[in-house]
Amino acid sequence: MADWDIEIDCEGLLCPLPVLRARKRLMALASGTVVCVRATDAMALIDLPHFCAEAGHHYLGARTEGTVTLHHIRRG
Repeated sequence: MADWDIEIDCEGLLCPLPVLRARKRLMALASGTVVCVRATDAMALIDLPHFCAEAGHHYLGARTEGTVTLHHIRRG
């Protein structure tokens, strides 16, 4: 079983698209929902935590699986 409720595939997308897709999906979700953003752009390691801090979401961390980094965010 996955550690998240919804997965957003941002593989191959460059900054700022992973943040924009995450923002769009998070806006429609209930507070407490955990989202996994699959990204290959290294800038997502900087951009997603910054976005979460600004928007009131909780960046739960990231882990790498091959060339993909899984970013976990809890909707604030």
